[in-house]
Amino acid sequence: MKKRLHFVITAGPTREFIDPVRFLSNPSTGKMGFAVACAAARSGHDVTLVAGPVALKTPRGVKRVDVVSAREMFAAVMEAVTPGCVFVATAAVADWRPAECAGKKLKKTEMSDVIKLVRNPDILKSVGGCVKIGFAAETNDVLKEASRKCREKSLAMIVANDVTEKGAGFGSDTNRVVFVYPDGRKEPLKKMSKLAVAGRIVRECENICS
Repeated sequence: MKKRLHFVITAGPTREFIDPVRFLSNPSTGKMGFAVACAAARSGHDVTLVAGPVALKTPRGVKRVDVVSAREMFAAVMEAVTPGCVFVATAAVADWRPAECAGKKLKKTEMSDVIKLVRNPDILKSVGGCVKIGFAAETNDVLKEASRKCREKSLAMIVANDVTEKGAGFGSDTNRVVFVYPDGRKEPLKKMSKLAVAGRIVRECENICS
C-alpha cells in the first residue's frame, strides 16, 4: 500500500516592494508548482500549496496559502512543514528586497537612482526535518549550478531546467527538465507537459520516501 505523504509546495514569484505601487519580481507564473500540487493531490497525498501572486485556480483537494513577499513565503512554509513531509520548492523567490519600502507612492523627483538591497531568507536552505526537492531555473551552466545547489542545500533531488529553451521557460505549458541527485546521478526527461513532469516528480518523491 502506498504511503500517504504530506507535500508542502511553493509556487509562483514573490514581490518585493519599493513603494505601494512598484516592486521587484520575476516572470514566474506558478504553473509548475500548481501542477506538482495537482499531481500530488491526485495521488492521494495531503498537499499544502504556498503561492505567490499568480492567476491560477487552486487544484482540487489542495490547501492553499497565499503570500506576496519572500518573507511572507518563508513564514508560511515554516508554519506548514511537518516532520517527515516532502518540501517541493518550485517558487521563484526573490533573493533580494529593497532595504526600505516607502509608505506612499514616490514621485519621480523623490526616487533615487540607486536602490539599496538586502538579502531575503533562503527558504530551501532553512527548512529542516523533511525531504527537500529543489528547482534550478538557470540560463547557463545548468547542471553545474543544479549540482552545487543540491549539495549546498542538502536536497534529496533538484529539478534543473534551462529557462531560455523554447517550451521550457516561465509561462510555458511544457517543460524539459533533468533530475539531479546528490550522488551525481542525472536523469534527463524529454519535453512534456508540466503536469506530466509533475507526475514524475511526485512518483520520485514517493520512491525516495518508501
